[in-house]
Amino acid sequence: MTTFTRRAELWWDGDLASGQGEVTGSSGAFTVPVRFPSIAGDPAGTTTPEELLAASHAACYGIGLRSLIGREGGRAQHITVEAAISAEKGPGGIRIQSSHLSGVLRGLQNLDDEQLQHIAREVANECTISLALRGAVRITHDVKVEPAA
Repeated sequence: MTTFTRRAELWWDGDLASGQGEVTGSSGAFTVPVRFPSIAGDPAGTTTPEELLAASHAACYGIGLRSLIGREGGRAQHITVEAAISAEKGPGGIRIQSSHLSGVLRGLQNLDDEQLQHIAREVANECTISLALRGAVRITHDVKVEPAA
């Protein structure tokens, strides 16, 4: 078994409500402006911890789908995944309630719908981010197939 660590760093300037910051991945793959989440919407070009979590969950699920489809002898020309994180903001702060994963596979070959749905369930339950969220956040998923472009 191999152990590894991934890092990201946040710098923040100012107070919580009106301050701003930036989060950078140690790989150098991203640097994005961040702000405290707002119910009314966030300024264009900034992100929130919830959106970053959605990005992580979408990437995890999509990579997992691609991997397991291949191991089961299938092929997909293109995979798109959206993760929607829903949260409540109340007196105790922001609490993540759910994550919904929605996948679209274009040009799927060598797998029938039953096999695909089994793969989708397995990946939704076992991808790294799902495992981290399990027990605290409701996770749902759906996958559909579209013809090749």
